[in-house]
Amino acid sequence: MSWMVWTVPTAVFFSTIAAMLAGMTAWEIVSPTVERNGFLPIATTRGDRLFIGLLSAAYIHLIVVGFLPISIWFALGLSIVWMLVLMHWG
Repeated sequence: MSWMVWTVPTAVFFSTIAAMLAGMTAWEIVSPTVERNGFLPIATTRGDRLFIGLLSAAYIHLIVVGFLPISIWFALGLSIVWMLVLMHWG
């Protein structure tokens, strides 16, 4: 039988995603969202921007791992900055 091995980085990753989803749910309950236009070419809600941000962060990491000779920590920093920009002005 094969068991999944939960390393510390894996646990931190999934815990962070769960905390983000819980935080967005609480924020939605306290302050319901409305669609708005930012620099993205579509009207989006907070949840839409979170999904787009998570998806694009995954692509940033894939590009760094696959094509660039730089540290994965750079990809993490870039992804965090991108997520903050996207959530605020997207």
